[in-house]
Amino acid sequence: MNTNLVFRKVRNRVMLTLTGICTLVVLLPLFFILYYVVGHGLHALNLNFFTHLPAPPGETGGGMGNAILGTLELMGMAMIVGIPLGMAGGIYIAEFATERFTTVVRFCADVLNGIPTIVTGMFIYALVVVPMKRFSAIAGALALAIILIPVVVRTTEEVLRTVPKSYREAAMALGANRWRTTWDVVLKAGRAGLISGALLGVARIAGETAPLLFTAFNNAFWSRYIDQPTSSLTVQIFDYAIAPYNSWHEQAWAGALTLIAIIISMNLIARIWVRVRERG
Repeated sequence: MNTNLVFRKVRNRVMLTLTGICTLVVLLPLFFILYYVVGHGLHALNLNFFTHLPAPPGETGGGMGNAILGTLELMGMAMIVGIPLGMAGGIYIAEFATERFTTVVRFCADVLNGIPTIVTGMFIYALVVVPMKRFSAIAGALALAIILIPVVVRTTEEVLRTVPKSYREAAMALGANRWRTTWDVVLKAGRAGLISGALLGVARIAGETAPLLFTAFNNAFWSRYIDQPTSSLTVQIFDYAIAPYNSWHEQAWAGALTLIAIIISMNLIARIWVRVRERG
C-alpha cells in the first residue's frame, strides 16, 4: 500500500514537472518576442510618436499618431460588424441548429478561417474599393470583419458547449423558453469565455497587413472621413521596415510595441470588467 502510494506521488511529481517544462517551452517564444520588441522599440517612444505625423523621407523625428488612430478606428468598426455576427452564428449552431446544419456551418467557418487574408483583401477590393473608386477605412474594416467572424463563431460555439446542460434544464423547468434560457442563463454563464474568444479574434485582426494594403491602403495625414484612405500601424510598420532609414526602423519597432500594448490593454480591460461584473 505504501509502495503504491509512493509510486503515485512520484508519478504525480514527474508529470507536474513535465507539464511545467512544456508550459515554459511554449511561453519562452512569447517572452523572447516581448523582450526583443521592448528592447528595440522602447527608446523610440515619446510624446511626438503618439501625436505627430510621419516625417518626410530622410528626416528624423515625426511619429505615428495617424496610424495609431487609424488602427483603433479600423479595429473598432471591424468589432462592431464582426463580433455580433460571429457571436450570433456561434449561438445559433451551438443552441438551435440541427446536427447536419451545424456540421455545414462549422465546416464553412473553418474554411473561411483558413483562407489567406490577402485573398480576403482582394475580395473586398473588388467588392468595395473598385465600385467606390478609392481606398477607404470602410473597406479595411470590412476585410478585418470577415477575418474576425469565423474566429468568433468557432470560439463562441466551443464556449457555449462547455456550459453544463443542467443549467439549461433547470431554466426550462422553471418555465423559460429556449431563447430566454440562452440569453439569461447560457450566455451569462459563458460570459468570460465569450469575451476572451472575441478578444482572441481581435488580436488576430490587429496584426493583419496584407488585406489593408488592398483596402484601407495608407495615408500620411490625419484621416477625417471613413470613406477615405486610412493609415494603420501594421501598414506603417511594413513601410518603415523596408525603408533604408535607420530612424524609420526604430519607429517601426516602436509601432510594433504600441500594437502589442494595445492588444494587451484590451485583454486586461476586458478581464477586469468581467471580474467586476461577476462580483457585482
